Amino acid sequence: MNDDAPDEGESLPVRTKAVYALGDHTVNLGLASMLFVYPFFLTDVAGISAGVAGLVPLVGRIADAISDPLMGRLSDRTSWRTGRRRPFFLIGMVPFGVSFAALWWDTSALGEETAAHFYMTLYVVFSLSTTVVAVPYLAIIPEMTSSYDERTSLNAWRAVGAILGALLAAAALQPLAAAFGGGARGYQGAGIVAGLWVMAVWPFVHRVTFERPGRGTVPDAGLLESIRSLVRHAAFVRLTAVYILGRIAIDLTSTMFLYYFTWWLGRKEDFGITLGLFLVCVALSMPFWNAIARRVDKHTIFLMGVGSWILSQAGLFAAQPDWPRAWIFLGAAIGGVGYAAADMIPWSMLGEVVDEDELETGQRREGVYFGLFMFLRKLGGASAVALALFVLELAGYRGGDAVTRQPDQTLLTIRVLTAAVPAGFVALAGIVALRFPITRARHAEILAGLHARRKRDAA
Repeated sequence: MNDDAPDEGESLPVRTKAVYALGDHTVNLGLASMLFVYPFFLTDVAGISAGVAGLVPLVGRIADAISDPLMGRLSDRTSWRTGRRRPFFLIGMVPFGVSFAALWWDTSALGEETAAHFYMTLYVVFSLSTTVVAVPYLAIIPEMTSSYDERTSLNAWRAVGAILGALLAAAALQPLAAAFGGGARGYQGAGIVAGLWVMAVWPFVHRVTFERPGRGTVPDAGLLESIRSLVRHAAFVRLTAVYILGRIAIDLTSTMFLYYFTWWLGRKEDFGITLGLFLVCVALSMPFWNAIARRVDKHTIFLMGVGSWILSQAGLFAAQPDWPRAWIFLGAAIGGVGYAAADMIPWSMLGEVVDEDELETGQRREGVYFGLFMFLRKLGGASAVALALFVLELAGYRGGDAVTRQPDQTLLTIRVLTAAVPAGFVALAGIVALRFPITRARHAEILAGLHARRKRDAA
């Protein structure tokens, strides 16, 4: 435990929140690169067909998703001197950075089948090493503060760090590859630089984080029994459905965005600008949503964000190649404001779910909760992306520099997968969120019950 840790009722120092946010900055730099750029890299740089390219992240994400609950349980039951979660930051950071760099390696001397297996294997390694750092990183949030509002604040800082990582992936990865000469060799150089960066911050995250002793008992049930009990937790099931539906939506849009700008709008150069504007608006709107969250319940904030997000998706579907750039940029800004709330709030709500579970069971199981949350999120998102790329191939997509135009049915498919289908998932997420049971008042009751129990145990 960090000796500088504040009492549970105190606010966390700004420096602690800022450095903590660097962890999700690196994780999202990796994950956003896999969504925004990597599918296009596989089809249009590495020369792999769209259907096979969809299998690369699917296999990696399945392995990653299965490992998330296992990693969560391991961190719940770890008993090192420096804590249950924090040691994994130092254990996982090197394979995390090295595998990310290797994913962009030049395979031009290999055939398509060999290259696909090469990237698939590396994607699995990257995914597993991401799990080693990411699950304990997220599971430590409820231990750093029990405050309803302070958790929202910490998650807002974390979300800003994540957005800056995604912004770096969207705006800097391709120019960096061009600076290294472009093509496969250019991406290889860019991958090495990015891989070094994602390793560098974790010792600092390890330094500022802390864990509080005596928070519930160590889970003694088996993993499958623990998962079954979580599935019976009504608030967790509803929150998981809300988050998965939202993440499927953003994963689909993120994967198809570069195809959308390249082939539908015919303005590939606007991809980085538009995505950058979207992410900047996400980051700038975090303080706004954080301030509102101090006065209303969190699921209400989520619903407010959903409305803005759906409006942006509708504009994305309606957009035509001859539309002014300013209209596209405005739609991106509107979507960024809405997405900020829809992405930040569920992670904050999960802390309250963990508190309710401790009140009911007497066990503190952040690791299993966050691990299963990530498992279902990754499995849903990866399946949706793989299916989308498969549909894109069925629609007649042809990759490569020699292609000058895609068939009309392919262009329509790109628009539908980029905008219309994700909008449907966002709407479903809003419907499910309507009846989330843990309000601000309910969480105050939960904390009062936990405090009374700890006083009895201490006595």
